[in-house]
This record gives sequence, C-alpha cells and structure tokens, in this order.
Amino acid sequence: MATDDDLGLDDNDDVGVSSAPQKKGGMGALLPTLLKWIAIIVGAIILIVTVVVITMNIMNKNGSGASAVIPVSSEYTTKREELAWYTSLGQIQTQTNDSPPANVIMDIALGYKEDDKLASSEITKRQIEIKEFLRRYFSSKSKNELRIVDEDKMKIEIRNGINDDILVNSKIRSVIFQSHSVIE
Repeated sequence: MATDDDLGLDDNDDVGVSSAPQKKGGMGALLPTLLKWIAIIVGAIILIVTVVVITMNIMNKNGSGASAVIPVSSEYTTKREELAWYTSLGQIQTQTNDSPPANVIMDIALGYKEDDKLASSEITKRQIEIKEFLRRYFSSKSKNELRIVDEDKMKIEIRNGINDDILVNSKIRSVIFQSHSVIE
C-alpha cells in the first residue's frame, strides 16, 4: 500500500500556503549583485585607461608627444623672416628673345638670412656669375613673359637658379626687383 511519503504528504504541510519557491532576503540579495557589477565596471575602466596610457606612451616615444614641437610651414607663420639684402649687383641690361627685341633693365636685390655672414661673402665672390646668370635668364624671355603679372614666378625661378647653380655654401631666401623696365 502507499505510504504518506509516496503520496507526497507531509505532516508539516501548511494548508493555503503557495507551493512557489520563496525569495531569500529581498533587498539583501540585491546588494551583493549590485556590488559585483560595480566592481566589474570599475575594473574594466581601470584596464581600459591603463591600456590607452601605455599605448599612447609607446606611440609618442615614451610620453614626449604632448610636449613635442609641431613643425609649422613658413607659409602659415604670421611673422615674416628678417632678411639682410645684397643690393650691390647694379643694373642688369639685356635684350629679350623677341623679334624685334625689347631692352630689359633690372635692378635686383638678393635676400638672405640676417645672421648668415657666409651668404654675403659668397654672393660678393660670385657676383659676376650671378650677373651673367641674370643676363641669360632675362635674354631667354620674351617681353610678354617679363610682364609684372609673372613677377612672383620669375623671382622664384631666379632664386632657385642662383641657389642650385651658383651658390655652394649658402642660400638666398628672396629676390626683389628694385626696378623693372622692359622698353620696346
């Protein structure tokens, strides 16, 4: 025959009490779970910050990136460089390559770094070569090419030609036309 244990009957059964499992402690169970998640989040933040700091130090060569000087192009600097000017070339006179040719009379000044004493002495030593270069340069141009609108282009070509072909130990920074005449 079936016993009380087989039928699932206990002597201690309360009648009217639901058979659903009861929750333990209500708020007491929430606190450990909340603390566990806070600890996980804080640990993750610490790990992420540590990895970022180490990575940035490696990329910036041991942390010197924040204090490193950022190079700035001379085109974007607000203060212009102070130059010394070599004005002893005198007037350059030649003719254009047009038919009939036009006469060209130029008075040119060469700018170099103010503290560069070597540039002044080298320009003086190579003054004849510079004058010959300028004569050849202007005689290879037509009167239309020597218009004022192309002046900046001509200055750059002259500067680069003198720096590349004539000067060895120094460089000029700028060329200025003190007078510029093309007479037909």
